[in-house]
Amino acid sequence: MTSPSTSKASQVTIAILGGGSMGSAIARGLVASGLCPASHISVADHNPSKLEALRSEVGVAISPKAKDILEASPDLCILAVKPQVLNNLIDEVGDALSGSLIVSIAAGVTLGTLQEALGEGERIVRVMPNLPVAVRQGASAVAPGLWATENDVQLCLELFGALGSAAAMTEERLEVEGAVVGCAPAFFALLVDTLTRAAIDAGLPAAQARDLLNTTMGGVSSMLSQSQEHPRAYMERVTSPGGTTSAALHELEPLMAEGSFKAVEAALARACKLSQNG
Repeated sequence: MTSPSTSKASQVTIAILGGGSMGSAIARGLVASGLCPASHISVADHNPSKLEALRSEVGVAISPKAKDILEASPDLCILAVKPQVLNNLIDEVGDALSGSLIVSIAAGVTLGTLQEALGEGERIVRVMPNLPVAVRQGASAVAPGLWATENDVQLCLELFGALGSAAAMTEERLEVEGAVVGCAPAFFALLVDTLTRAAIDAGLPAAQARDLLNTTMGGVSSMLSQSQEHPRAYMERVTSPGGTTSAALHELEPLMAEGSFKAVEAALARACKLSQNG
């Protein structure tokens, strides 16, 4: 087995345990990025329809049993199952994970909990990605465990950086990133959905409103990313004194600010509960 500590991201073999939304998004994104050949990626999941869709779409190897894809001793193994079933997965695969760089994307499951379950000396990295990694516009936080090396961290940054942007940070900050950035795709989708419903109520056809809002959201994101302009400055540029946007923001901003703070608090509280249950 080639060690991830000395391998380039394009050379490592990757096992993804869990073919749900995030696991399949990571597989699709890595292949689409051109960084990892499909032949280097294997995905295990108990749902055959998910696996067949992945194999036909991107050409990765698949198996209904996690142990089967671990027999090849992959360089890197991504634990992409729900936090509630992670312990069962670890019990199932046992020592088969030993020797691989282990990457967990389970929200609320701490490095300490993972280290205790997997054993002393195992190289573990926590990564909190969000769903747009499937189209290589995602964001991921990376936090190393006790025995993970700097090369392990750099490998994760390269892999997940190919899926959008990735940043190394402490585990405490990773939890915050998960509550904000990890949940943000749902927040943004909710905004489009609620504005679409408001547009329908005001007389616009649903499909037309949704298409225009999706295009606008993508445009604003691109402009902010490319210019690095502060969002508040951007808002001021598109808000004329006494105009329609000003009137709308007067109503929306207090509600959105309050809701955003409460949403992050709720996500952090849930992550804490998952950690305690783990």
